[in-house]
Amino acid sequence: MNLYDVIRRPLVTEKGVMKKDTERTLCFEVSADANKTQVKSAVEKLFKVKVDEVRTATFEGKLRRRGRFSGYRSDWKKAYVKLKAGEKVPDFAEI
Repeated sequence: MNLYDVIRRPLVTEKGVMKKDTERTLCFEVSADANKTQVKSAVEKLFKVKVDEVRTATFEGKLRRRGRFSGYRSDWKKAYVKLKAGEKVPDFAEI
């Protein structure tokens, strides 16, 4: 799996920015098929940092309706990547 297939996009939310500033933790939307070791190696290669731990969470797609038509959004996966002590936290605007 390609590095850019594993990490889809950074999640810039209020909670994610707070975790980035206080706990050296980055939040990403990742591929639903990716496991923790793939996420760890992708972050280390893309951002040139050392990763301490990776936590993942899987979310089911929500029901969405347009009038009488209904469907579901796609399922997705979130990864919290904690960097080792002493590593510089990359800013997403620098990339």
